[in-house]
Amino acid sequence: MVRPEVHKIAALTGHRDAVYAMTGGPGSAVYSSGADGLVVGWDAADPARDGEVLARVENSVYALRHVPALNWLVLGHNFQGVQAIDLGQKTLVRAAALPPVAIFEIVVSESRQRLYAGLADGTLAVLTLPDLRLEQLLRVAQGKSLRCLALHEGRAELAVGSSDARTRILDLDSLALKYELGESTNSVFSVAYSPDGGTLLTAGRDAQIRAWDVAAGYALVQTVGAHMYTINHLAFSPDGRYLASCSLDKSIKIWDAADRTLLRVLDRARAAGHGTSVNRLVWPGTENRLVSCSDDRSLAVWQVGI
Repeated sequence: MVRPEVHKIAALTGHRDAVYAMTGGPGSAVYSSGADGLVVGWDAADPARDGEVLARVENSVYALRHVPALNWLVLGHNFQGVQAIDLGQKTLVRAAALPPVAIFEIVVSESRQRLYAGLADGTLAVLTLPDLRLEQLLRVAQGKSLRCLALHEGRAELAVGSSDARTRILDLDSLALKYELGESTNSVFSVAYSPDGGTLLTAGRDAQIRAWDVAAGYALVQTVGAHMYTINHLAFSPDGRYLASCSLDKSIKIWDAADRTLLRVLDRARAAGHGTSVNRLVWPGTENRLVSCSDDRSLAVWQVGI
């Protein structure tokens, strides 16, 4: 693959503390939150526009998820449960109490009208949509946090990465354990299915990206020493060509998604990148733009193109 040119086109500022959570929304919309409890909406296609504060909550937010069918933004309000904001009305429309712990990840299965949340006490919470009724609490990891989730709708599977260095593949409906991937050597902070569903990638505190062949019973096919320190998040571009990773080592890396060949490094020295840990990545819209967020209280918008 030809190495793409990557340019930082904007820094989005206004958060008062570290930014931990992001999700894409309609079109080129991006939503962010973090330690300051502000939930802010941005337009990656018009990064000169100021962000819009949609909510203020009293605790840190680690998890955000857009629900397209309802046009909701669901946030994991640590120690308080989940809350849903109607983006059309810009008002809080639903809330559900969960165990009083941190919420690290939220994913939504629109085909099953279910929301899945990974909690710091090792519990997976399942809520029904649109009423946000708590349907089930399942203890997945004993004494360890559930740090990340990813859905494979086609196979009806849910990948769950945990601080016990395990990635578990659960049946999406029964939540029965189907596979357990134990080759990681430390906490798993990110799990991501490739757009074609053929590969699962996992990464975390051991700074390595592992690729698993889904059809072959999640056989391990590749391990890449990807960063110097913890990998916080992985994200595939919508067209499936690129993989982006971000890390505690303050860098973002762009990879060939097919074989994990390194294409670009975006850091402070080479690309005017973030100066502290990079926590999350989103590819919004169709303009091949990547948005990152960091402990440095800012978001950055990157144009990725050949």
